[in-house]
Amino acid sequence: MTIAEHLTQGRRALEDAGVPGAEAALDAELLARTVLGWDRATLVSRRGETTEPAFEAAYAALLARRARREPVAYILGDREFWGLPFEVTPDVLIPRPETELIVEEALAAFGGGQPPATVIDICTGSGCLAVTLAREFGGADLVATDISAAAIDVARRNARRHGVSSRIDFRVADLLDGIAGFADLIVSNPPYVARRETATLAPEVRDHEPHVALFAGDDGLDVYRRLLPAARQRLTRTGKLVVEVGHDQADAVAALADGAGLGLEHTRQDLQGITRTLMFGVE
Repeated sequence: MTIAEHLTQGRRALEDAGVPGAEAALDAELLARTVLGWDRATLVSRRGETTEPAFEAAYAALLARRARREPVAYILGDREFWGLPFEVTPDVLIPRPETELIVEEALAAFGGGQPPATVIDICTGSGCLAVTLAREFGGADLVATDISAAAIDVARRNARRHGVSSRIDFRVADLLDGIAGFADLIVSNPPYVARRETATLAPEVRDHEPHVALFAGDDGLDVYRRLLPAARQRLTRTGKLVVEVGHDQADAVAALADGAGLGLEHTRQDLQGITRTLMFGVE
């Protein structure tokens, strides 16, 4: 069989497993390129070549994993965020493009003045936010917390990978427990999926990503109820809190923040026009 024939066969196998058509085609190609060690241009130019048995066995194994709806990021062990590669394992949430909006908000908030001296990243997961902000704010000291020790291990490796491990204090902690002092910037992409929405999630999310990083009670707001007042107590007078929210949670989270003494200063929408990022200041 040629590489092109394998790609067609792989796409059909993934579609039969329930992966949407366009995604199935992209995944079949990406997995083939991973086995071959080729970039996309090379694959396009050599797709008519016949394959070796070693390729066929390795490609079939990766396709079988994807057909079980395992996310490609876990199969490959990497996901790009803010233009940087991050290690991901089933112990951490896979970084999403919309989470980059938190970085954009942080840069916008401090871009015209004094950069933050101290940053805290709550529910750090893979460390994508902490590492990115450490690179963007070169003079800042950072603390990154997560309730999962396994997630903190992944985050530490990502910090070493990108040369910022000496500036990030990673701690296994529930939100801000045990964290002293104040921060100019606090960011968080906390768990915010409502338990009642479990059945609506894609199998890639529901069956493979860590539930501790996904779910937050019956309405998805349990973590915000604790995070917002805790963050208020740790912000400097001019400090900013930037959080990600679920697709229908912006108003509810803003109301909770107001009750905690935080004023909504700015929002940012994703590419679908959904408000996903909220920035608060101390009232």
